[in-house]
Amino acid sequence: MGECVWGKAMSERFVIITTMKNEGPFVLEWVAYNLSIGFTDFLIFTNDCADGTDMLAQRLQRLGYVTHIPNPVGPGESPQRKALRKARKHTLVRQANWLFCADVDEFLNIRTGQGRLPDLLQATGDAAAISICWKLFGNGGITGFDDSFVTRQFQWACPEHSYPSLQSRGLKTLFRNDGTFSRIAIHRPRLDKSVPMPRWVDAGGQPMPEAYHQRGWAAHANFDHSFARLHHYALRSADSFLVKRDRGRTNHIKHDQGPEYWARLNFNIEHDESILAHLPAARAIYDDLLTDPRLARWHTRACRWHRHRIAKLREIPEWDRFHRVISTQGELSLAQGACLSGFLPKSPPERVREGGRDA
Repeated sequence: MGECVWGKAMSERFVIITTMKNEGPFVLEWVAYNLSIGFTDFLIFTNDCADGTDMLAQRLQRLGYVTHIPNPVGPGESPQRKALRKARKHTLVRQANWLFCADVDEFLNIRTGQGRLPDLLQATGDAAAISICWKLFGNGGITGFDDSFVTRQFQWACPEHSYPSLQSRGLKTLFRNDGTFSRIAIHRPRLDKSVPMPRWVDAGGQPMPEAYHQRGWAAHANFDHSFARLHHYALRSADSFLVKRDRGRTNHIKHDQGPEYWARLNFNIEHDESILAHLPAARAIYDDLLTDPRLARWHTRACRWHRHRIAKLREIPEWDRFHRVISTQGELSLAQGACLSGFLPKSPPERVREGGRDA
């Protein structure tokens, strides 16, 4: 693990850190995709799984693809923050050349060269950190859960250069693990105040403003997306969103993912199929993973559990009403997208351009 990625030798180790709970139907696509673009190692933390996500991760570990760590949490405890505290001490992290924190609904779309991590590093120059902005993908009017690639199903998103909500400016950061940064965090690494600002760039290779030295997790006014975007499929289908809401958030655990959350993220304004060029390589890895009978069995069980949980939640009147509301919102946002595209703000408001805590 870490020495090569699907037949291609890698001179550096790229480690992706993630937390999961009841994400079983989506795990294999995400792992396959990230292997295909050059990640060499995965540190997967799981907590309180009922759908077998933990067993999927455990089997992937036995096969040599990931490192899986159970991450039980207590009442009111953030799974992500607890996982990152553990990750800082882990051998895999200590041996990494590059680190990246991402969720299973986030896919790094590299838009330069062959679409792999070395291409991104070459395009952005000798950087210590590269921040990549989310591109929010809506549900595209899709209501039902389907066991197929999320990256192929959902192709309607926020416009490329508009920022209609705070979440549409969210960043994740790929950073060099050479001692420059003092701490891993969800959106960006931390720097000690005494350390000068390193060469920290956006996804177009432009230097990040000095204001990001100590704070800031959202894109600034002139953020460049030329070489990469982080596709964020936070909603998926209306059916799957019920399970996500039932599961709860991994960071802001006390915040309900209700209609307002759905509306803030459900942008279906611009059709974007740019990630499809990367999928043949990901699909080949995915198909190979499924040749393992145990892994295939855990994936099938996770999909079965997912469908059963959707049905059980819809038996609860208030959850069924919620499902009908977001299904209608999905249809409306898709239909209205073309009308709205010319009226969205092109840059973030002053109060969030360079400030704000790491969410």
